[in-house]
Amino acid sequence: MAARSAPSCHLRLEWVYGYRGHQCRNNLYYTAAKEIVYFVAGVGVVYSPREHRQKFYRGHSDDIISLALHPERVLVATGQVGKEPYICVWDSYTVHTVSVLKDVHTHGIACLAFDLDGQRLVSVGLDSKNAVCVWDWKRGKMLSMAPGHTDRIFDISWDLYQPNKLVSCGVKHIKFWSLCGNALTPKRGVFGKTGDLQTILCLACARDELTYSGALNGDIYVWKGINLIRTIQGAHTAGIFSMNACEEGFATGGRDGCIRLWDLTFKPITVIDLRETDQGYKGLSVRSVCWRGDHILVGTQDSEIFEIVVHERNKPFLIMQGHCEGELWALAVHPTKPLAVTGSDDRSVRIWSLVDHALIARCNMEEPIRCAAVNVDGIHLALGMKDGSFTVLRVRDMTEVVHIKDRKEAIHELKYSPDGTYLAVGCNDSSVDIYGVSQRYKKFGECVGSLSFITHLDWSSDSRYLQTNDGNGKRLFYRMPGGKEVTNKEEIKGVHWASWTCVSGLEVNGIWPKYSDINDINSVDGNYIGQVLVTADDYGIVKLFRYPCLRKGAKFKKYIGHSAHVTNVRWSHDYQWVISIGGADHSVFQWKFIPERKLKDALHIAPQENLADSNSDESDSDLSDVPELDSEIEQETQLTYRRQVYTEDLPQLKEQYKEKQKSGTSQRRERAPGNSIRLHFVHGYRGYDCRSNLFYTQIGEIVYHVAAVGVIYNRQQNTQRFYLGHDDDILCLAIHPVKDYVATGQVGRDPSVHIWDTETIKPLSILKGYHQYGVCAVDFSADGKRLASVGIDDSHTIVLWDWKKGEKLSIARGSKDKIFVVKMNPYVPDKLITAGIKHMKFWRRAGGGLIGRKGYVGTLGKNDTMMCAVYGWTEEMAFSGTSTGDVCIWRDIFLVKTVKAHDGPVFSMHALEKGFVTGGKDGVVALWDDSFERCLKTYAIKRAALAPGSKGLLLEDNPSIRAISLGHGHLLVGTKNGEILEVDKSGPVTLLVQGHMEGEVWGLATHPYLPICATVSDDKTLRIWDLSPSHCMLAVRKLKKGGRCCCFSPDGKTLAVGLNDGSFLMANADTLEDLVSFHHRKDIISDIRFSPGSGKYLAVASHDSFIDIYNVMSSKRVGTCKSATSYITHIDWDVRGKLLQVNTGAKEQLFFEAPRGKKQTIPSGEVEKIGWASWTSVLGLCCEGIWPVIGEVTDVTASCLTSDKTVLATGDDLGFVKLFRYPAKGEFGKFKRYVAHSTHVTNVRWTFDDSMLVTLGGTDMSLMVWTNEMEGYREKRPCDSEESDIDSEEDGGYDSDVTRENEISYTIRALSTNIRPVFGIKPHLQQKEPSIDERPPVSRAPPQPAKLQTNNVGKKKRPIEDLVLELVFGYRGRDCRNNVHYLNDGDDIIYHTASVGILHNIATGTQSFYQEHNDDILCLTVNQHPKFINIVATGQVGDSADMSATAPSIHIWDAVNKQTLSILRCYHSKGVCSVSFSATGKLLLSVGLDPEHTITIWRWQEGAKIASRAGHNQRIFVAEFRPDSDSQFVSVGVKHVKFWTLAGRALLSKKGLLSTLQDARMQTMLAVAFGANNLTFTGTISGDVCVWKDHILCRIVARAHNGPVFAMYTTLRDGLIVTGGKERPSKEGGAVKLWDQELRRCRAFRLETGQVTDCVRSVCRGRGKILVGTRNAEIIEVGEKNAACNILVNGHVDGPIWGLATHPSRDFFLSAAEDGTVRLWDIADKKMLNKVNLGHAARTVCYSPEGDMVAIGMKNGEFIILLVSSLKIWGKKRERRCAIHDIRFSPDSRFLAVGSSENSVDFYDLTLGPTLNRISYCKDIPSFVIQMDFSADSRHLQVSTGCYKRHVYEVPSGKHLMDQAAIDRITWATWTSILGDEVMGIWSRHAEKADVTCACVSHSGISLVTGDDFGMVKLFDFPCPEKFAKHKRFLGHSPHVTNIRFTSGDRHVISAGGDDCSLFVWKCVHMPH
Repeated sequence: MAARSAPSCHLRLEWVYGYRGHQCRNNLYYTAAKEIVYFVAGVGVVYSPREHRQKFYRGHSDDIISLALHPERVLVATGQVGKEPYICVWDSYTVHTVSVLKDVHTHGIACLAFDLDGQRLVSVGLDSKNAVCVWDWKRGKMLSMAPGHTDRIFDISWDLYQPNKLVSCGVKHIKFWSLCGNALTPKRGVFGKTGDLQTILCLACARDELTYSGALNGDIYVWKGINLIRTIQGAHTAGIFSMNACEEGFATGGRDGCIRLWDLTFKPITVIDLRETDQGYKGLSVRSVCWRGDHILVGTQDSEIFEIVVHERNKPFLIMQGHCEGELWALAVHPTKPLAVTGSDDRSVRIWSLVDHALIARCNMEEPIRCAAVNVDGIHLALGMKDGSFTVLRVRDMTEVVHIKDRKEAIHELKYSPDGTYLAVGCNDSSVDIYGVSQRYKKFGECVGSLSFITHLDWSSDSRYLQTNDGNGKRLFYRMPGGKEVTNKEEIKGVHWASWTCVSGLEVNGIWPKYSDINDINSVDGNYIGQVLVTADDYGIVKLFRYPCLRKGAKFKKYIGHSAHVTNVRWSHDYQWVISIGGADHSVFQWKFIPERKLKDALHIAPQENLADSNSDESDSDLSDVPELDSEIEQETQLTYRRQVYTEDLPQLKEQYKEKQKSGTSQRRERAPGNSIRLHFVHGYRGYDCRSNLFYTQIGEIVYHVAAVGVIYNRQQNTQRFYLGHDDDILCLAIHPVKDYVATGQVGRDPSVHIWDTETIKPLSILKGYHQYGVCAVDFSADGKRLASVGIDDSHTIVLWDWKKGEKLSIARGSKDKIFVVKMNPYVPDKLITAGIKHMKFWRRAGGGLIGRKGYVGTLGKNDTMMCAVYGWTEEMAFSGTSTGDVCIWRDIFLVKTVKAHDGPVFSMHALEKGFVTGGKDGVVALWDDSFERCLKTYAIKRAALAPGSKGLLLEDNPSIRAISLGHGHLLVGTKNGEILEVDKSGPVTLLVQGHMEGEVWGLATHPYLPICATVSDDKTLRIWDLSPSHCMLAVRKLKKGGRCCCFSPDGKTLAVGLNDGSFLMANADTLEDLVSFHHRKDIISDIRFSPGSGKYLAVASHDSFIDIYNVMSSKRVGTCKSATSYITHIDWDVRGKLLQVNTGAKEQLFFEAPRGKKQTIPSGEVEKIGWASWTSVLGLCCEGIWPVIGEVTDVTASCLTSDKTVLATGDDLGFVKLFRYPAKGEFGKFKRYVAHSTHVTNVRWTFDDSMLVTLGGTDMSLMVWTNEMEGYREKRPCDSEESDIDSEEDGGYDSDVTRENEISYTIRALSTNIRPVFGIKPHLQQKEPSIDERPPVSRAPPQPAKLQTNNVGKKKRPIEDLVLELVFGYRGRDCRNNVHYLNDGDDIIYHTASVGILHNIATGTQSFYQEHNDDILCLTVNQHPKFINIVATGQVGDSADMSATAPSIHIWDAVNKQTLSILRCYHSKGVCSVSFSATGKLLLSVGLDPEHTITIWRWQEGAKIASRAGHNQRIFVAEFRPDSDSQFVSVGVKHVKFWTLAGRALLSKKGLLSTLQDARMQTMLAVAFGANNLTFTGTISGDVCVWKDHILCRIVARAHNGPVFAMYTTLRDGLIVTGGKERPSKEGGAVKLWDQELRRCRAFRLETGQVTDCVRSVCRGRGKILVGTRNAEIIEVGEKNAACNILVNGHVDGPIWGLATHPSRDFFLSAAEDGTVRLWDIADKKMLNKVNLGHAARTVCYSPEGDMVAIGMKNGEFIILLVSSLKIWGKKRERRCAIHDIRFSPDSRFLAVGSSENSVDFYDLTLGPTLNRISYCKDIPSFVIQMDFSADSRHLQVSTGCYKRHVYEVPSGKHLMDQAAIDRITWATWTSILGDEVMGIWSRHAEKADVTCACVSHSGISLVTGDDFGMVKLFDFPCPEKFAKHKRFLGHSPHVTNIRFTSGDRHVISAGGDDCSLFVWKCVHMPH
């Protein structure tokens, strides 16, 4: 019997013995129905203890390792391992999948947890980053994801008492997460001194921010917030694996085998020690515990499940057990009873009752067991061991009969003979021993033929023969009992085998795949009676085959459930069950065998639904028994749609080629031509490989597709409109059920589906990202909200979309063969069907996945290929058309009946209100009643039925029908031949549209004086088309061969046609009848041309590289042109008819003289001077520019010149039609480009009067007619792109500020490095030299003097406990823009510097801060919508975009209360440089600093990314939404302006078009503003403002500013526009201007800042005021009426700010910076009091002790002393060439010490007057000076240097003091040193690259603040000699805090920034007394 079909019987999983306790935890729970849910292997189990019944969930494809129970306790989530693991959420009651979550994790899903209301699920992956992911599981959508930890995470839980908080724990960590927007932000738990840092295994959250967690050492750690507050020691004696919270309290279970119950405050209630109970044993380890009411469930490491009733806690009830550690290999069935025996590496042998589903006996052996057998009488049980011994036990009491060890290697197989006398034992050392049973197992013989280990044995029925299989796959036979090998095959032929468990042998050939020699089948067992064979393999699959199955690759049914390898499988003694055992999953599966006769009933009960299909009939010889595929379908399945080059690859290709070209030409290239063309009419319809792609719209227009064009055809007016949004072939089309929207899917590497409106022809949404190569089927749901699409990738992926939002809802792999249709259920939006090659599947949505069930054919038929499908009148009914002409009727998933409908395939069907219509290859349209009982009417598509109004001619009768649609009283029919017909109900047929049939089209000729053209194609037809408004095919003639070229004679009467066999003919142009034909060549005729004038000669070019010239009148060949080396591609005559120009395939341009054909050489410069009658050449100087940059991958196939010789049209292999100015000299000319054809454009021709261009598509078989629009003529309508392959090299202009902003590189804090060039060993790593006089602990010496002179004596010293940011002087204007805004009606302003957002009150000067950013803010915007008042978005710098905490992010926050509303972690690596809110305020647009300058749109409240796309290859400065739109925005940047539209999830962009204005060039654009009626204004680097209408430049406002226009602001209330630029103040000009709505008039404002040039970086307009931010860090308010300026904020312009000095008694301080200024600040008045311009960069500043003098050290080595009262210079001196780093007055005001980077300190005596003569200096300083401090008595100076060494010198001698004891006794006046033992503790562990830069000890002498290269300010106690001292940190500065000081009285700390040029004033909070 052939094994061509799968067996018709079936297995149903009935019971699983086992529970997965190993390597899993917290996986056992009670459901709401009091059932128990857990998992084993790849199966979720729901066990009802009451009914002793199991239900199975089998949606996983590999081992399940994690489980979570929904709070309502019905739904369960399980996660699996695998390469692409997924999570299933399923219903524990029905065991149906509710949702599938996939495509995020890799390796596996380690933990799962639901939140409080069960809406969200969190999962943790097993990947290297242990990714944490939060899901909206119902929608299958990921909400947020972040790297979890570097090491394994063991448990995760939602905090059930605080929203959006989670806790995770694992190896040596616990983390507390908060979810905001799409950002998961962790904080590490602080173990502190309370407990040891150790691995945390489980956790539970409680009220009041308490978290309880179980640790590896058995303690319970209690956390409050993120801090460990106490530990409960010794809760268990070993690791706590599980913790379960319930209403009463908590239950914990540990490795010590104990369960502990705790109340809600974690006070102990009771202990249950399972080891001490009846069922307990030593080493019992609890892995899972669940406490509900008075029941406790316990799961153990050894696969047991206990149930404990609390009040009888010493009597646990064992409800499930299984094998545990090691592998499970041994399986035997009892010969007479329903019992199975298993033995495992856990050394236990167990006997299971198959009827009671229970373990009835268990016995532990000494060795791991590898095989088992029961004798025929059922008395003896033999067990083979891993050590080479075997043991025989009595079955009834498990006592030992005998134990024999003859071998050293494992016994893998043993079997008793059928007569019970012998036992054969097969060993891994490749021998089989035979023992006699009754002789106490004496050895009788051995079989030694094998060369490899023995895998299987079988006895013959008469016990005389034994067959074996070994590891080499050899099958050998032996005579029994002696063991002699049988070599004679005849002897074996008739032997009947008692059992069949061998994997090799003729009878089981079919279990092996056809073409592979793998040995992955571990076990088989034959059922002779049922004629079935069951197999078990390494992939976890149990299969049923017919027995015997002789031919390889037999069909089977497969069943999954086991995880990796199934080691053994056996039929029970009565063939009722199959038992299979899993090696690694330790589980025993019991399957019920359902024979054929019972199958029907069984299937109706529950066809097992499964992600991996269960009752599949797979095999690799699938096509063996299927009828021949129909030729048409065969052709179609072989189409690949793969492209060498996809359109979407072109930009990258261009970039690559540009790199190569860089050195190339820089000559000025011609502009694109002024003419443009517009698509006017397309002849053609894609029917040859598409179906059901033709529909009526509601107003009766017809919509279909051809090539890359969606066509809307109006049959009354015979006009067409086009959707041109696709860039490659459209393969499918569907129409929206309610509105006139159409969905079309195309070919592409990442192909897209466009949904567009047929009325406006605008895209509504574009869907992409989930298919590959192409989309071959689409369908709308009945409500029109969803869309299903199918791809042509290898697994034919199915995607379900919410198309308006552009969101993928669900995705699944469809089938390995082609799918032709997808149809959505009109009644249930979650269901759909797909049909295709031997494929009919019924799908339903489950969250992010789709679950498919194959249609069940039963006995009614075979799995046929389905070509079309529709739903019927209920949700259960479906109908499909097959490739054999039947219609199948389905109910649910069952085939009910089939009806013969057509001869040949049914290609199309359509459901009507009361019936159906079908169309087939037989050319018949049939109308049916609503149940396919009767065919009501048929229409044959014949020429005879053609109505008079037809636009063309029917090529053949009964063409194959590919699409049918109904509406407006007609049937619409599309045919394979590219025709669209309308069939009237009464029968007449009208032809509306037609094109060529399948085969390439190359030949095209336009008539010399009529608007007609001729085409000839490989479809063997010659056609004449009318190009005038009647648009139809006038005539057609069939040819005996296909043709490639044609040509009209000059008088238009004759038509010459070149054919593919080397012949050509001349036909009458009117009647198309033959006049004459010739056959002189063997190869294709590629071009044919009449000479001009009278048409005397005909030139005929062929692919065999010759051109023959014929005299037309005499019909003789008169000449031949030779010497071409390759096939001829184009020929042209000159005007006189004397010269031929020829192009060849080898890119030669040749010239021949007619009529003889003599070769001529013409210099390239002369060619264009010759008058050519036509120009179709693509070579030569005149058309050098038409070859694209990527000429290597694409050919220009055709060209044609207008008769006025100005415009050259070309067609190329990528489907582009381009227009160039002629002559196109120089490389890479500029052009206009048009996309409509799909792949190659084979020919282009202008009509005789140049009014139209006709183009031919090679493979799309369409003829497109374009109208030529002359230069002046331009409708306002979107013009196609006009561009050149290489962007203009003209540079976009230059400005130093722009260049700086463009080239700045932003470092993130975490990567910052030293700001000073220090070297040497860090202090905390230096070895201490032991000091000579270490004092004894009890010292007689006088007490040590104070370290520091304290000057607030008298007061009790109070340590400082905190610093609070009070003021910031600074604004980031130097490289950021549009970042100052008004809030609260102009009372407050908001701006940023460093990493703080600042809200500044104008009236009082008070500030408040947003400090949640962890790195520099780069951009800021305010939400203008009244619903979102005071909402601010800020974007920051970051590292790579890995979604971790250092990734770039955007914070959206409330400016008043500083609450964070959302955090968006983004994929803009490096940073976010621009943000903008949409008109409704709900969307946010962001631009990145990554190399692609990605643009992203967010729904910020949900943290959802809607769309993202690369913006431009150069820097984008600003992108802003139009103020009235949520979908339109504009981006500007370096030589870039783009106009964007958001359609669904896609971003569409148009480049700004310049060519409309003479000599406009693309400049660098810096700012953007908007006007009414789609006007856009962009500010340029040159000071002009460009005005755009839509995306077309309509005028330029020249010199709006004299320098770059950096900022523009659109006022929403009155439309006035403010611009800000860079210019010198003059009488009439000003850096700020206020314009009217159209930028025609303006008023200028001067900023009275006293700068030489004003550079405005930000403008904003409020009520009567303009707010201006400048490059010089000022924020100024300008009154509109009086133009008065009020400076609100001042700051240093350039940093770092190195010098900082606080006044000895008042709240003033001084700062000195690189910008050459010293500024005096008043803390109380919150403002700058004064500034001095020094003309050179200043490095350090210092007050004298009385505060009357100031000393300033400069970068150039000079120092100056000023008198404070008059700011007059008292004295100055320059003795050094290098920078002065620190300058100090001695406390007695006598000396001045000046330290420089020349490794020197100079002393000056101030009492000698202002001459400032140096009195001495310090010797041998090892490196540059960093800080200096005087001692209190002015006699010593301590110097810290750049090599991490601190020296002390005597003053004024400058002698180096070496005596450590003396140094220790010095009292210092101040301490600013970062070096010295007293401050050892300020150096942190993490300072490999970065350093502590500055320090200052408080005046009280007990607190110390430091600043470092990371931008942190830290507060320590002083002194802090221990390494890594405790401290508090304060963030806010950018990298590098350069200096820090306490003010007098320790009231404030001032810190100065390096990168951020800002001064932070922190208020000191003192501890209360």
